[in-house]
Amino acid sequence: MSQINIKTNFSISKFNYKLALIIFALMFVGLINLYSATHSLHLNHNTQLFWKQLLWVSVGWFIFFTATFLDYNFFKRLAYPFYFFHIVALVCVKLFGVTILGAQRWIDLGVFMWQPSETAKVAVALVLAKHFSERSYPHGLSVKDLIMPAIITLCPFMLTLKQPDLGTSLLIIGIALSIIVFIRVRLSILIFCLIVGILAAPLVWNFGLKPYQRDRVETFLDPGSDPRGKGYNSIQSKVAVGSGRLLGKGFRKGTQSQLEFIPERHSDFIYSVLSEEHGFIGSIFTLGLFTLLFFSCLRISQEARDKFGALLVVGITSFLFLHTVINIGMVIGILPIVGMPLPLLSYGGSSMMTVMLGLGLISSVGYNRYLF
Repeated sequence: MSQINIKTNFSISKFNYKLALIIFALMFVGLINLYSATHSLHLNHNTQLFWKQLLWVSVGWFIFFTATFLDYNFFKRLAYPFYFFHIVALVCVKLFGVTILGAQRWIDLGVFMWQPSETAKVAVALVLAKHFSERSYPHGLSVKDLIMPAIITLCPFMLTLKQPDLGTSLLIIGIALSIIVFIRVRLSILIFCLIVGILAAPLVWNFGLKPYQRDRVETFLDPGSDPRGKGYNSIQSKVAVGSGRLLGKGFRKGTQSQLEFIPERHSDFIYSVLSEEHGFIGSIFTLGLFTLLFFSCLRISQEARDKFGALLVVGITSFLFLHTVINIGMVIGILPIVGMPLPLLSYGGSSMMTVMLGLGLISSVGYNRYLF
């Protein structure tokens, strides 16, 4: 029986300080805004959320450094066990998971509520990177080459969609597509998929989406049609973002957030709090940090010592990028509202651990880019 050897090759000089500093800066911004969002000046507030987030931040850094100083090929050998573990966990969610606000997405572990669909995104990136790295595609991916990756992707996609969680399930598809495009797929397949997608859109709209999901799209197109009901979240979020103007209203002085007009202001709408209190300058500064983060990750992908490392970084970076774009897009009203936290800023233990595990794997690829 083969043994898994864990190699660390510790050398502080190879550590990517720039990446860690960007992550720290984004976390700091997140904690500032979370403190404001959970310490209302006027109404009742839940200060426990802030202290819990500090705990998740600490756990997140532990995960990050552990993943960094382990050779990422250690995780390559565990890719399929890690993947099948999440498939079982997603089945368990459906059987006896905890339901919150109509969605059955969590497993109660006693210490905290674990959301398997979050960490499943890393599992999908790992197993797809392993699958594609062990094969060569000189003429691009064919239909036959896509059968196994499609099965790997659709299993967690369908289980997550059943919770229901359309946003996360589409992110899983996004991870797979980003890796496939990076490898290069034949043009004929892309054209075929585009045609099928266009033809299938009416069927998906009428039979694939649940009524509340169609309502979200219709509300996105016309939020003023039901300003006190379905359009309330979008309208209040845009009011908060716009009222921040250039410099913002100041720390803990945002009327929309402090008077609790913004829904889920500690999680999905944390960017609304940031925009209202710190204005256009604070928003652009935060977007700049995310941009630096994504470019740093892509540079690590370019410098990776092997194909697996490059593909792993592409897969993880894609879900971080999509998370960020979708969350900010829904906050400012250019995308429909979905339950999508903002990486490193929104409250949540599962989200924080998933993001830091993903970033730790990216850091490990950079740290181990040299064989010696």
